[in-house]
Amino acid sequence: MSPFADHPIARWALPAGAVVLIAAGTLVATRTASADSGLQPRTAAQLLVDVQQSATRQLSGTVVQTANLGLPDLAGLTGQVTGGPVSKGGAANLTSVVSGTHTWRVWLGGPTQARVALVGGSGESDVIRNGNDVWVWSSADKSAVHRTLTAKDQTKAGTPQLSPTDLPKTPDEAAQQALSAIDPTTHVTTAGTAVVAGRQAYELVLQPRTKDTRVAQVRIAVDAEKHVPLRVQAYSTKLANPAVEVGFTAVDFAAPDVRQFAFTPPPGTKVSEGDTAASGASKPATQPAEPKVVGTGWTSVVVAQLPAQVAGASQDKQLQGLLSSIPEVSGTWGKGRVIDGTLFSAVLTDDGRIAVGAVAPEALFAALKAS
Repeated sequence: MSPFADHPIARWALPAGAVVLIAAGTLVATRTASADSGLQPRTAAQLLVDVQQSATRQLSGTVVQTANLGLPDLAGLTGQVTGGPVSKGGAANLTSVVSGTHTWRVWLGGPTQARVALVGGSGESDVIRNGNDVWVWSSADKSAVHRTLTAKDQTKAGTPQLSPTDLPKTPDEAAQQALSAIDPTTHVTTAGTAVVAGRQAYELVLQPRTKDTRVAQVRIAVDAEKHVPLRVQAYSTKLANPAVEVGFTAVDFAAPDVRQFAFTPPPGTKVSEGDTAASGASKPATQPAEPKVVGTGWTSVVVAQLPAQVAGASQDKQLQGLLSSIPEVSGTWGKGRVIDGTLFSAVLTDDGRIAVGAVAPEALFAALKAS
C-alpha cells in the first residue's frame, strides 16, 4: 500500500526517547540557526520539537524530487513483478521515481485525506486517499485500482517501506524517515537558514557518527512559521551533490478543495479491486517470514524473504537477461546478485532472500550469514 495512504500524528512525532536525548545535549551541538535573515535563533532541539508539535495538517503544493541512487535500469523487472496500472512505461510512472527528476502535485486535507499526482508529459499517475477509500490511477493506461482500508490497515499506516520505489515523495515523508533514525549514533545540529518555495526556513542537519554507512548527512529545511519540512536533501559518501532531494517549489497552507479527494474513475477506465479478499482471489497458503533487522542505527540491514511472485520472476527469459546484467557475488552466505548504489546497497540471493541497507555490500554479506 502506498505510504500516502495515511498521515497519522505519530508520523509527525519524534520518539520520546530521542527528544529526551536531544534535551540532554547528547546529540545536539551548541550551534544555533543563524538569525542573520531576521529569524530568531533556534537550536536543533527546538526545531525538532517544532516539527513534533506542528499542527499543520492541510496544504497543497508542487514538489520536485531528484534521485541519483546509482541503480541499474530495472524498469523491465519492475514492470513484470508489480503489475497493475502503474507498472508500465510512460513519463508519469510511479515506479520510475528511483532515478532522475520528477514533479509531484500534493494535497493534504487532514489525517484521512491525501492525494499525490506524478505529472509527466504524456499522462498522470495518482494515489488518492479519502476516508477508507484508496485509489491508484493511471491516465496513460486508463486503469485504476481501488482498495477499502480495514482497521488492520489503519494500524499498519506509516510502516516504513523497504522498496527503493518507495522513495519519499514529499519533504514531510522524507523528514520523518530521516528523523526516525535519530539515536545516539546521530549528530544533530543546525546550519543557518534558507529560502525554500519563497518561504524562510531553518536548516537542520543529521549526520551519522559512524563511517560505516553510505549516508553522509541529511539536511532538512523547516518552515520558520509553520514548522513543516519544506525540503530534504540526503547526501551520500560517494557524491558531492545530494543523492536524493525532495522539496517544495510552491506551497499553500490553506485547506485544499474537498473535490481533490473525491475520485470518480473517468469513462472507459478499467477498475479493479486491490484487495484479494474482495476480488475472490485465493490467498497464498503461507505468508513470508517477518523481515529480520541485523545491526542498529544507520548501519542496520534488513533481511527479508522475497514474495513468491518476485522470486519466481527470474524464470522469465526477459528477466533472466536483465538480472544477468547485475554483478554476481557469492560467499559463505550463499550466491546472488548485488546492487551497489550511492545511498544503499542490496543483495538478491539465489535462495529468494533480499538484504538492503545504507551500507557497503560487505555489510550485507555479513548480515545474510548472521541471519
